Amino acid sequence: MRLKLSITFVAVALLAGIALVYIQQAKATDPRSQPVDVSVVVDHGAVVLTDPGRLLFRNEAPGPDYGKVASVSLSDPQGPRRISQLRCERFYASAGQGLCLADAPGPLPSATLATLESGLTEVKRIEVAGIPNRAKLSADGRFASWTTFVTGDSYTKTGTFSTRTGIMAPEETDTNIEDIPLRIGGRTHRAEDVNFWGVTFAADGRTFYATVSTGGQTHLVKGDLEAWHAEALRENVECPSLSPDGTRIAFKKRVAQDGARPWREHVLDLATMAETALPETRSVDDQAIWLNNSTVAYSLPDGEIWSASADGSGVPQLLVRHGSSPSVS
Repeated sequence: MRLKLSITFVAVALLAGIALVYIQQAKATDPRSQPVDVSVVVDHGAVVLTDPGRLLFRNEAPGPDYGKVASVSLSDPQGPRRISQLRCERFYASAGQGLCLADAPGPLPSATLATLESGLTEVKRIEVAGIPNRAKLSADGRFASWTTFVTGDSYTKTGTFSTRTGIMAPEETDTNIEDIPLRIGGRTHRAEDVNFWGVTFAADGRTFYATVSTGGQTHLVKGDLEAWHAEALRENVECPSLSPDGTRIAFKKRVAQDGARPWREHVLDLATMAETALPETRSVDDQAIWLNNSTVAYSLPDGEIWSASADGSGVPQLLVRHGSSPSVS
């Protein structure tokens, strides 16, 4: 009996020690517990979605403000940043509206999606399954879209994941586009491995573009919300982003099968289907945005936001250190 009690005591002590080490390691790796990055200057002004000429983004600087929505002036993007109290995994702003996709507590991966008004005031909230991945608003702020991973945690290897992508129109709630009728190569396509992600909206209020993956291939698809159908236009296009004038799409193209540098950002002319590689040669795993009709911005995995010319000329320019999920107010 004494031997059993001794063994039980040792086992409990060992488990307690492991738990303590785990907690200490978790605290050590949590960016919110790290010292504040002194290179980031904070302006305590409010983050407002209707301030013109500002870049909004997710703050990635270590410290207590990690993950909160922030903004900087586009005329001085590495200058003082305003930081809100709203924390999101993905954030997007357009036409004075905001979209926050955040992790939700619970035993299973889940998220909350909140639509926001000018002062980051919440208008509507819905619960969605999965791990936050993409968030987007239409140019007029009326349509929202989001993507979550619902099984697996990466699309670095095609076929090892499953996504859930929704579109929320005015006066509606969650609309899953996974069941939209799809045509590939002029034929109706039905398969269990169909996954959509990375929606971007046209200005007409009904047309959208997205990525679909099926049969080990990714495709750019053009969809119609009113007619409720989608057509594949081109292979090897991921995370499309439509230009303000509606003529081009920025996208990430798979250029390697290894996980180190699998993608390169390109721009596709929708009229000619000619593509142009951006001067950024580092791997971009992001749904880029357009600062204007000639400049694309994107975040890199190291937590920095860069911009590059859409015509492939010049060199990339650093916009914001310690930032992700950029959008323009």
